[in-house]
Amino acid sequence: MSNEKKQVLAFDFGASSGRAIIGTLEDGKIKMEEVHRFSNDPVIIGKTMYWDTLRQFFEIKQGIIKAKQKGGFESIGIDTWGVDFGLLDDQGVLLESAVHYRDDRTLGMQEEVFKEIPKEELYKLTGNQFENFNTIFQLYSIVKNRPWLLERADKLLLTPDLFNYFLTGEKKAEYTMATTTQLMDAANKVWSDKIMDALQIPKNIFPEIVPSGTVVGQLSDQICDELGIAPAKVVAVASHDTQSAVVSVPTQADDLMIISCGTWRLFCTELKAPVIGEKSLKCNVSNEGGYGDTTTLLKNIIGLWLAQESRRQWIREGQEFSFGELEQMAQKVEPFQSFIDPDSPEFVPAGNIPERIREFCRKTGQKVPETIGEIMCCINQSLAMKYRYALEQIEECTGKHYDTIHMIGGGIQSKLLCQMTAGASGRKVIAGPIEATALGNIAVQFMALGEIKDMKEARAIIANSETTYEYLPQDAEKWDAAYEKFKTFIQ
Repeated sequence: MSNEKKQVLAFDFGASSGRAIIGTLEDGKIKMEEVHRFSNDPVIIGKTMYWDTLRQFFEIKQGIIKAKQKGGFESIGIDTWGVDFGLLDDQGVLLESAVHYRDDRTLGMQEEVFKEIPKEELYKLTGNQFENFNTIFQLYSIVKNRPWLLERADKLLLTPDLFNYFLTGEKKAEYTMATTTQLMDAANKVWSDKIMDALQIPKNIFPEIVPSGTVVGQLSDQICDELGIAPAKVVAVASHDTQSAVVSVPTQADDLMIISCGTWRLFCTELKAPVIGEKSLKCNVSNEGGYGDTTTLLKNIIGLWLAQESRRQWIREGQEFSFGELEQMAQKVEPFQSFIDPDSPEFVPAGNIPERIREFCRKTGQKVPETIGEIMCCINQSLAMKYRYALEQIEECTGKHYDTIHMIGGGIQSKLLCQMTAGASGRKVIAGPIEATALGNIAVQFMALGEIKDMKEARAIIANSETTYEYLPQDAEKWDAAYEKFKTFIQ
């Protein structure tokens, strides 16, 4: 590791906002400075929910300009959510804005796909958790309903790969993102011809898969001229935001249990190879690629979305509270009165989440939470219980026991949820860093530039750069009794 000060530029896109962050490596620490923040809002036209792809790229340009004013950067890395994509024609022109993973075009598509390739066979090939929004089901909806669009398409690029193409002109598929599609052969780490043939998806639209940390190109002359900047490298970081976050876990331990806390919660462990079999299929856990050719065995759980969307509903009703205030209300409520299954289908779409929570409790014969504090308490303790459920599933699949859970990402700002997670799981929780995804993005860029040797050194630097907090289990008997009740509501 060089002692000379180096700077890189990370773009971290979440489901509701995005940021441009300068990462500086100096004296064995990574320091971050946010230089640009922007909203990332879906746009509904007719019956379709789109991402505003062109606006997203406009914001990337604004971030580049602001980073230039802060001393510039040697490279750029972009991470985003998984599964969504843009289609380019043979002239490299975007055919339409990317469709949002919450769009309902995939309703019923799992059943249609299983007619062509049985569920068990598809899981054996890909090792992916079945979710309506997976790329495979999005694409098959196009095969069934808009085949002309695929006939016009020359390349499919997942969201961060699409932005890398806009910056460099290079069309590549970064490994961690490719593994979110449910279109990859997990054993051989290539696009699956068998799936493409079965579903009549044209193979030629899929670009070459490159390892995480690959320098895919440099800023094009057109971009440099437009923005008045010097050429810089563009790195395909671990561009699925979950995998960037995993890079940042501040430990040297080999066996890790991790919760990446954002709009979605990814409960996962890091392994050397996929785990694909009857147990993992039964548990519906996903094998995703990680940095350094690792596998992340994970369970996708609805996370901050429940609190975020509930808060939006209360604002619509004229009651605006900060997340801190909502947490304080939850702490004043008697616990264990009511639970939901956070992953029940009715909680996925936008809308009146508090009323859906009440209806879930009515249908299941529980005390119906009426106040804002009761709703927030229900959300938090239900999430903590679902974490325990996911922990048991992953331990069953791996045959390992995990003494500690590392919680990373913005959701750890809820001390209540961190403590509830420790209580529900009966395990020590280490919370931090908050800016996990951005730190991982930055660390991969420095590894690509040769400034950090490897993942082990990256995690040591991050541990030296960030503060973490410990939460110990409490009230074990109460949590165990409540967990038995909670399990009756799992669908």
